[in-house]
Amino acid sequence: MKIYDISRKLINGMPVWPGDTDFQYEVAWPMEESGSVNVGKLELSTHTGTHVDAPFHFDNEGKRIIELNLDLYIGPARVINMLGKESIGAADLEKINLDGCKRVLFRTLAWEKPDVFPEKIPHIEPNLAPFLGNKGVQLIGLDVPSVDPLDSKELPAHHSLNEHGIHILESLMLDEIEPGDYELIALPLPLVEGDGSPVRAVLRK
Repeated sequence: MKIYDISRKLINGMPVWPGDTDFQYEVAWPMEESGSVNVGKLELSTHTGTHVDAPFHFDNEGKRIIELNLDLYIGPARVINMLGKESIGAADLEKINLDGCKRVLFRTLAWEKPDVFPEKIPHIEPNLAPFLGNKGVQLIGLDVPSVDPLDSKELPAHHSLNEHGIHILESLMLDEIEPGDYELIALPLPLVEGDGSPVRAVLRK
């Protein structure tokens, strides 16, 4: 069974959301000092690289990471091409069969330079959430850093998706992934107060 790693690599100097915490890894307790092991230290945002958004990220009354159902992040998923789109709405999916599909991953390839934070991304239109909710979709993933425009403060897509019971997985790496059906595994960390969590996201064919 082939496994496809669809996670962004975590490395010093990697692009993060402007103004957010830079990713930093260092060996804080080297073998020369400990006598037996190297021990690393991490500094990072909960939205570093490939990550899950918890509703608390955009709603003070929303669920935190530890409260999310892990079943959402393991199971059948459909990768759908959305190349060249400025936004993704209900009209883009009207002719796509989503029967029985709980998880959809949108492959936009819009993040063309992975070592530079994008200036513009295709965003999710608010009308997509009710459409997907009626189809039984419970999780969407994208290969860009947000479901909303990068300059949005109101975050209409985040709120609309949440209202329709759809959870969010962002900053996937889908460049080498062909459209089709896979098994997704993208488990968040058990962060009790977390508004988000990095994940190691993989697909199995």
